[in-house]
Amino acid sequence: MDAIVEKPLAAASAPASLGDAILTWARVSVAGIGGAGLQLATMHRLLVQQKRWISEDRFFHALSYCIALPGPETQQLAIYIGWLANRMIGGIIAGGLFILPGLMCMMALSFGYVTGAESPIGQAIILGIRPAILAIMLEAIVRFGGHVIHSKWMAALAAAAFVAAFLKISFPIIIGTAALFGICGALTNLRGLARPPAAHADGLAVAHDAMWASADHTRPSVGQFVRALMFWLVLWLTPPITLIAIFGMQNIYTQIALLFGKVALMAVGGDYAVVAYAAQQGVDACHWVTNHEMQAGVAMGEMVPGTIMIVTEFVGFVAAYRHPGSLPPLLAAAFGGLLATWMTFCPCFLWISLVAPFIEGLRRKAFLNSSLQAVTAAAVGMILNLSAWFGIHTLFRHVRHVNLGLIHFDSPLFTSFDLWAFGLFVLSAIAIFRFKIGAPTTLLASCIVGVILYWFGLAA
Repeated sequence: MDAIVEKPLAAASAPASLGDAILTWARVSVAGIGGAGLQLATMHRLLVQQKRWISEDRFFHALSYCIALPGPETQQLAIYIGWLANRMIGGIIAGGLFILPGLMCMMALSFGYVTGAESPIGQAIILGIRPAILAIMLEAIVRFGGHVIHSKWMAALAAAAFVAAFLKISFPIIIGTAALFGICGALTNLRGLARPPAAHADGLAVAHDAMWASADHTRPSVGQFVRALMFWLVLWLTPPITLIAIFGMQNIYTQIALLFGKVALMAVGGDYAVVAYAAQQGVDACHWVTNHEMQAGVAMGEMVPGTIMIVTEFVGFVAAYRHPGSLPPLLAAAFGGLLATWMTFCPCFLWISLVAPFIEGLRRKAFLNSSLQAVTAAAVGMILNLSAWFGIHTLFRHVRHVNLGLIHFDSPLFTSFDLWAFGLFVLSAIAIFRFKIGAPTTLLASCIVGVILYWFGLAA
């Protein structure tokens, strides 16, 4: 028996070299075309089932924490697991590779959008892609929701969060209410919030978990906390402080830095919740992009590797392109896009470097776990709300904003229903759900159909 136990522990002593980590995280990033649900499923398959770097219980426990933090939960989960396996250098590798391919692809797409979106070929591509993106988003909800909705109470929380988000109630209020409900549920012994343990615990993954729990870098330390806080805070805040000092508060780059710093702080609830909050700020508050342009940005965000939150790069790009100052518009746009990306994603490393050492010690706190599970359920509802927003603007040519006192929501003009867009959506959904065709292939096929429809004047 000793030999049997000793073997997995020995294998667990070195679960991931830096070379293996680089290859694994590059693979996760490239496979992540199609949204947060697909990325989480990819990480679960590679890191829990194949590599067995982390147990399933710990994976979902960490995911709950990442959803409760501001920013994209997929990247923060990647940073956490990378940090767990290879200290902070592993977290930087995981987080950096998670966004780098998407950053480069979104930059290229943004250049193409501002220079050719109004061209016939640009309109045709957008026409075909949007319905496929809607189908991919729904598949992501089904995939992600299937992992986290494990009881009627969780489903009810998700439904309530969807209604609240649809009525444009503030995201922090939704998340805070869900967290409070979870705490009350734990205090009253309400069943259905705590996540049931995995049916089959993998021996090697459990051995890795035991090793992480005793590793030096996973133990909370005041010195480590202060060093991480100072290092990442200085990196994050240097650009906006410099811009304010040189150009003042009204400069477009200062405004971009401040807006996306606010997005990084306020948008709690995961990738799609962050995108929805960024859309609210970019469209309604700053008027940098229109609803139609934001919809195109979301579609492009689903097309590139990594987190869909990279759409913030597109918003910063378009904002600076339209207010270039003394710079050439495209150069100004590139700088605006990179600045928005930095202000949005840099805090992810800050949050994880501060919180990660405490995650293990809090795993057995019932009230906190119930609160986090409730937040996770609310995140599903907010993801569904973004899909509803995207679907309304995809399937209807005209949408109006309804204001009934404290209640605000978007309502489609039903006579503007787009039959061709609906047909493409149905075909894309059949391809994804029935025939399990991947997101890249579905996007390409839908794009080709859109070009054909536009070419023959069948759709506008």
